[in-house]
Amino acid sequence: MKIPLTGYLPSLRSLSLRVIMLSTLWTIISFFAIATIISALYGDARLKSFQQLLSAHLFSVIASVSVNDGALAGRPDPGEVRYSSPLSGWYWSVEPVADNLKGSLRSVSLGDKMIDAPSTLNVPFDTSFQRTYTVPGPNGQQLSVVETEVVLDAENRVARFRVMGNLSEVEREIAGFRNTLYFYLGIFALGGTLINAAVILFGLRPLDRVRRSLAEIREGKVSRLNENLPLEIAPLAREMNALIENNRRIMERSRTQVGNLAHSLKTPLSVLVNESRTIGGTEGRIIAEQSAAMQVQVQHYLQRARVAAQRDSVVFRAPVTPILARLARVTAKLNPNMDVQFVNHMDEAIFAGEREDLEEIVGNLLENAGKWGRSIIRLTLAESDDGLEISVADDGAGLAPEQIKDALMRGRRLDETKPGTGLGLSIVHDTVREYGGTLRLERSADLGGLNARLTLPVAGN
Repeated sequence: MKIPLTGYLPSLRSLSLRVIMLSTLWTIISFFAIATIISALYGDARLKSFQQLLSAHLFSVIASVSVNDGALAGRPDPGEVRYSSPLSGWYWSVEPVADNLKGSLRSVSLGDKMIDAPSTLNVPFDTSFQRTYTVPGPNGQQLSVVETEVVLDAENRVARFRVMGNLSEVEREIAGFRNTLYFYLGIFALGGTLINAAVILFGLRPLDRVRRSLAEIREGKVSRLNENLPLEIAPLAREMNALIENNRRIMERSRTQVGNLAHSLKTPLSVLVNESRTIGGTEGRIIAEQSAAMQVQVQHYLQRARVAAQRDSVVFRAPVTPILARLARVTAKLNPNMDVQFVNHMDEAIFAGEREDLEEIVGNLLENAGKWGRSIIRLTLAESDDGLEISVADDGAGLAPEQIKDALMRGRRLDETKPGTGLGLSIVHDTVREYGGTLRLERSADLGGLNARLTLPVAGN
């Protein structure tokens, strides 16, 4: 049977595609998890650093404020230029809490704007008498506020200190880092996936070599697998070669046994034929005819056993054109009064089987055409979807539709006046079927007689 030598293309049942898909899925999940974890760690670290910076600025402001004549005094400088830029989102303020304290201090950036604070019931102070909360700023930013209340002198003058940082700015920074991280990790993931796919395909190429070698063995191009393979696959090739060699030995042993059987039956049948001649008369003729039929049937079943043994194992190759040309010449010599035509439309056809089987199949059809044809026998070779098509047509009387089924029955003779055993078409039909082909009998459109059309498998080039 013909085996198409297609390229190695991954499909849904492909081992390489499964490995690539699983490794790609794992790569995507891994890189996504890594990016998420790194982004979360960076965000937590950045927010922690931001809060620590605000706390440091808060202590700097506290250290710079004092009380002078019952009023707040001092020139706090946290050392950050953004506290001097109007509405920058970075502010500090000092407000009196006790009644015996006057005045207030603010950063230049805050100006006369007011920043609301939640009640201590909603956001209480912690054990360090400090609290942190988030409020909207005057310029649309989200502000993170660190607040505490401090007793400034022995008169129990208490002031509220607040330092505010631009939380929106930090969040944008974290989002920018996250986007950059995902971008570069995505590039690495894509590159890793492509490299991984290339490595997998390259690593599985020896399996494709094994597949193609097996196809070449089936087509008869080579007799064994090449064992020059990677260490992991070389034992498979050796085992396959051992299996092929064992199969070949079984076939040869079967051939020998078939030959021995044919030889052992040949002598008894010859004795029967000789005895039939001695007996003579009707009885002798019957014995001779039945002995001849036995010889044909023995050869037929032995051939079927041989074809069945070789099918689905090693496929033989036989060039079709020279075989048919020789059969046409032989038929022309045997039938000198007939015009034997050979029409060839397929010069490079290779039959996926043995030469002897093809000769017997076509030879039987030509022999029938020589019996029943009047003046023309046409042998045609053409290409078909199933392989190759061979047709043998004649200009005889042909067969009626109801006779075609009887013609393929073993031993059925449609005309007892013609010599033969009635096994020719049956042998052809059975042998063709063993090869996976078809045989159709029909009336020839132009010659008017019988047209036997058969399809047979072809071997790859």
